[in-house]
Amino acid sequence: MSQALQELLDLLDLEQIEENIFRGHSRPAVVPRVFGGQVAAQALVAAGRTVPEDRPAHSLHAYFLRPGDPGAPIVYTVDRIRDGRSFTTRRVVAVQHGKPIFHLSASFQTYEEGLDHQEPMPPSPDPDALPTSQERLRGYAHLAPEVVDRFLEARAAVDLRYVDEPPYGRFGEPREPHSQVWFRTNGKLADDPLLHVVLATYVSDMTLLDSVLLAHGRGGWAVGDVVGASLDHAMWFHRPFRADEWLLYDQQSPSAHGGRGLGQARIYTQDGRLAVSVIQEGVVRVPRG
Repeated sequence: MSQALQELLDLLDLEQIEENIFRGHSRPAVVPRVFGGQVAAQALVAAGRTVPEDRPAHSLHAYFLRPGDPGAPIVYTVDRIRDGRSFTTRRVVAVQHGKPIFHLSASFQTYEEGLDHQEPMPPSPDPDALPTSQERLRGYAHLAPEVVDRFLEARAAVDLRYVDEPPYGRFGEPREPHSQVWFRTNGKLADDPLLHVVLATYVSDMTLLDSVLLAHGRGGWAVGDVVGASLDHAMWFHRPFRADEWLLYDQQSPSAHGGRGLGQARIYTQDGRLAVSVIQEGVVRVPRG
């Protein structure tokens, strides 16, 4: 296991300070606020710590309310909404400086047999044949070295490989609003279903709005031609998966309007099983001259 992955796992291992109350800390992000994927993952950890192990998470719905302060701890309070025969529901509020910065509702379900179908996995190249983040980012002469370093530091725990050029790699002309990324953790994880779901939640916020930028030929914060932030985030966990094995993140944007952009995606295992569906809306604004 890489040191960066161990540090991420330590970050997600929240301190319990009272029944239903947990405390977490932050790590550097590519923007000067708490990374949204981190607070979503930590909130899901807090919720999962109050649920029996035989009830894996099947969905989450979240709102990002305020920018998080990376220099201050985050307190997560869990409300045990419902414990039914099949489903368990939790609500989590993340608080900093006395104000809520994030709300999460998560649902957990005991395993049961049922109807089964899925949309097939789209074509995609072998992830092992794609350039690593280090190889790709170091090749962009137009990005400032400190920007590249921040990207690589923030993603050091994850092997994340773009199928095509990311928005900040080639911009200026609109492209199809579709992006594919392969990812897996940089090291093996324990056989804990919640941990794999939490790691996928963490990664899911890294690239989901890329397709919005591609549609308008924008490079993103790395080149300074847009400003933005996540507004809300929803995930449905359909089938078991491992975050330490290759997962295809197939993303597209159906709409952008009113200073907001919508991204939707599916996550597939390498053997073609649909594991997760994801939807996110974010603020995407063009800076005023």
